[in-house]
Amino acid sequence: MQALQRKLWRDLLAMKGQILAIAAVIGAGVMVLFLAVTTLDMLERAQQRFYQQAHFGDVFVDLTRAPEHLIPQLQLLPGVQQVQSSVRAPVRLEVVGFDDPIRGLMLSLPEQGLPRLNQLVLLRGHFPAEANEVAITEPFANAHQLEPGDQLTAVIQGRLQRLQISAIVLSPEFIYQLGPADLLPDYQRFGVLWMPRQALAHAFQMDGAFNHLSVSLQRGVNPLPVLDALDLLLAPYGSRGSYLRAEQASHRFLTEELEQLSVMAWVLPLLFLGVAAFLLNVLIGRLVRNQLQQIAVLKAFGYSHGALLLHYLQLACVIVVIGVVAGVGLGLWTATGLAELYAAYFHFPAMELRVQLRHLALALLVALLAAMVGVFSILRQVARLQPAAAMRPAVPPQFQRGLAEKMVLRPWLGQLNRIILRNLLRYPGRSLLSVLGIALSSALLLVGSFQFHALNALLDIQYRHILQMDTQLMLSEASPERVLAEIRAEPGVLAAEAFRMVPVRLHYQRTSYRTVLQGLEARPQLRRLLDQELIPIELPAEGLVLTRYLADYLGVKPGDMVQAELMEGANRLVELPLAAVVDEPVGVSGYMERRALNRLLREGPAISGVWLLTDPLKRTELQQRLQQRPAIAGISQMADIEQQLRNYIADTLLGMMTILLLMAISITFAVIYNNARIALAERSRELATLRVLGFERYQVGWVLAGEVLLLTLLAIPLGWLLGTGFAWSLQQALTMDLFRLPFVLEPSSFALAALGVLLATALSLSLMLRRFQQLDMISALKTE
Repeated sequence: MQALQRKLWRDLLAMKGQILAIAAVIGAGVMVLFLAVTTLDMLERAQQRFYQQAHFGDVFVDLTRAPEHLIPQLQLLPGVQQVQSSVRAPVRLEVVGFDDPIRGLMLSLPEQGLPRLNQLVLLRGHFPAEANEVAITEPFANAHQLEPGDQLTAVIQGRLQRLQISAIVLSPEFIYQLGPADLLPDYQRFGVLWMPRQALAHAFQMDGAFNHLSVSLQRGVNPLPVLDALDLLLAPYGSRGSYLRAEQASHRFLTEELEQLSVMAWVLPLLFLGVAAFLLNVLIGRLVRNQLQQIAVLKAFGYSHGALLLHYLQLACVIVVIGVVAGVGLGLWTATGLAELYAAYFHFPAMELRVQLRHLALALLVALLAAMVGVFSILRQVARLQPAAAMRPAVPPQFQRGLAEKMVLRPWLGQLNRIILRNLLRYPGRSLLSVLGIALSSALLLVGSFQFHALNALLDIQYRHILQMDTQLMLSEASPERVLAEIRAEPGVLAAEAFRMVPVRLHYQRTSYRTVLQGLEARPQLRRLLDQELIPIELPAEGLVLTRYLADYLGVKPGDMVQAELMEGANRLVELPLAAVVDEPVGVSGYMERRALNRLLREGPAISGVWLLTDPLKRTELQQRLQQRPAIAGISQMADIEQQLRNYIADTLLGMMTILLLMAISITFAVIYNNARIALAERSRELATLRVLGFERYQVGWVLAGEVLLLTLLAIPLGWLLGTGFAWSLQQALTMDLFRLPFVLEPSSFALAALGVLLATALSLSLMLRRFQQLDMISALKTE
């Protein structure tokens, strides 16, 4: 066995360049896998620990006003374990040194002790005890550099009130702190506060009443009957429908992020490790073919099939271990940075990044499985090899001038070019494998480029085609249409459109989805609805329009009847025809003509907010005047929202995409370099023969380089085709509620993929030709 070990190390040293190239590909796949599973484990543990520690509710209900004496009755419902009522109200906040409008959500705390559900984690200070004391969330405090003892101003029911900050806290309800109708957190312009219940209830005329309910369920109980019972009991009190934790905003976004990490943990590593399996097959296969006589001699000397199989298996395992060690190290490094990034968006009391043995074992196991897939057929060939047959010299291949050669090999091509083409045509299997390997690397480059272009297209569609306004006003409650006329008359307003927004649960057959139904003008100008060709559509007088993502989720098409459970006003269940589907890359919504929605709600021409197009020179003064209106709960600037989305993408997606693109470039070089080295090793005798026959060194070099270059040129179109398929698969896998990447492949993406492959080919050929210059002609001519 010592002889086999020495042979193993000699083989490793002889192929060190190719081995490192393949190990780099394995390392890339392992890095993404280890990064994803480690970060996923960190977030899931932090989530589970926080939910258990804070007794996070299972069911939630928002309503208008219900008497507190209902709580004992609700507590007795079958399946209910604990009930917690509270008061919640929107407020406007003012912080010294920050001029932009700040929206706030004020929540009540029990007068005595902590809430039974959704308990707060105290980070600094003490819980509010006085009527003017509040606790605020840590992200809001950090955004404004607030500490216990500082003060802020709240506009409560039109009255200014100075509030003393007593505590900095975290809440399981606001791990991902979103404002109403927001897609991304804005910690500077939205804050969450808690104050004693009596003071908050008195300020909003909610004494002896509540407008929010949290419920925990008994273990193993079916939640649907509990939801039905809650809806039945609370319907007379303006209930907007009970909903499960899965539909709670913060939990929903966190769950989507976990799902996205799960996708990344398997889709991308499979691509990289698939390429690695292919390269291992080529490398070990070529090694075995060149060592057939050595294998036969070893078998004749008594080495068993198992010993020889183990020998070549060890060779593959060494490559895998090198790749896994490098991949785990890089994965841990990138996971540390990703953990810091997640801490900026998801706020837990503690997040601990652990290197767990099961994650290391998983990375090693997946890499080994990929290697086994690559070398299985080669090992089977070694096991079946008979010593006597292998000792004979290889039978010279028999060639004949086939149809392909007659069609391709023309005299005007020149002798050297005909040698290149003849070699490719006479070994079609080897040529196809080489083309496939290069095409896979080209496909990875195309996928990396696709992600950047898709993100740019997403932002362009959302903020250049759909959203034409520059300001959004949210009213504190549904208001008469005359508010629109008053705002439209303000100096600096160039255009204004009102909208009505109501929570709704849409049902189709057995599928349902909780979202927002927006009532717009029949021909909205400031907030367009677009078809697949980005052409604005007109809202029908009756009927429903859904985003394509929501329509696909429900499984509906235009003409189908959709049940809409209205969760405001009359709380009715109505049937609406699906009139059209619109393509929007951000958010999930339903749309109706505004007055049709008003009729559906059995109300007058009410509005929930106003979109504005304003004069930039008068925007600041206009905003200051609008802030003085008690009816306006919040003012949002579209430029700020767009910048938030760009920052989120830059922080989360672009960093990962840049890493993946760099890995794709390195993998491209590894694949092409590996092919070039194998071509040099397999044809060294032929090349030496050409030199002996009198061909110049540059002519012989062209025979070698021309073959690799031709294979590369043939692989580029196939790589484009494979890359298009990979990009589509990735786009489908990353589709989620927050945003959907448009399937956009720019000509520059194809050009970049081709250029990357050609540059990798040029670098590989330069290294290979340098080795060719050092080729020992005498030794090469002695090889078989």
